[in-house]
Amino acid sequence: MSPGKYFNSNKSTGLAHLANAVRFSCQGLVAAFQREAAFRHELAVIIVVIPAGIWLARSVVEFAALIGVCMLVLVMELFNSAVEALIDRMGEEPHALAGLAKDYGSAAVMISMFIALIVWASLLFQRLQ
Repeated sequence: MSPGKYFNSNKSTGLAHLANAVRFSCQGLVAAFQREAAFRHELAVIIVVIPAGIWLARSVVEFAALIGVCMLVLVMELFNSAVEALIDRMGEEPHALAGLAKDYGSAAVMISMFIALIVWASLLFQRLQ
């Protein structure tokens, strides 16, 4: 990964900008999958629960909510990984603010997991009544 591709002064526009944005986003997803065990674990859980979501949801909106909260967990994991990468880039020496930033990112992931759990449990409870 060369820094040049991320700090290019030649700004693209229009379809070239869109193509670059999609390419960089895909590179980010691939990097997260390759480097972040938590991202792989959360993705595996989502793949397993999607069939349950098809059974559980009684409408397209409910299914979208079930999948949406799962995507929220992945989004928070990506942000957490981004924060950790920036902190690690800054240096290996311990610093209270670096630890705090990592803890905040981890807390955001945990809260998103609680939100997902609440949505899934609520719809499961409703379905089983």
